[in-house]
Amino acid sequence: MTDTDRTRTDDKQPGAGWLAAAEVRPTRQRVLLANLLIGDGHHRHVTAESLYDAVRESGERVALATVYNTLKAFSEAGLLREITVNGARSYFDTDTSNHAHFYWEDTGQLADAGHDTPAHEVIVSNLPAPPDGTEISKIDVVIRLKRT
Repeated sequence: MTDTDRTRTDDKQPGAGWLAAAEVRPTRQRVLLANLLIGDGHHRHVTAESLYDAVRESGERVALATVYNTLKAFSEAGLLREITVNGARSYFDTDTSNHAHFYWEDTGQLADAGHDTPAHEVIVSNLPAPPDGTEISKIDVVIRLKRT
């Protein structure tokens, strides 16, 4: 395969390169899901159900359990950030940088908070000390909104 052929393949399947960079085995289903997640270059927040619906709309077939397992695997590999809302509902964010989120309680939509505000301007203070032998690995800030 020439460099030109490789570039054409990468352009058509950006998910394969995304997976390779994280050393995630590129199965057919993983590449399909990766392309749906990052193929257009835009960050997004998905649930397993919304990604499953996108797969079906694309004309492909992947089991919902495979979507769940793949999103978890992508999160464990550092490709996605999992944000849990209401204790049971997980959203997966393709932007893994530290940033806050808005959650609309009436629609269940999750979006980045403060697109124009650098992440360092969100100040979280007075955190309790973690138990001995542990450290804080991340803090998820979810700002819940309700329409008035």
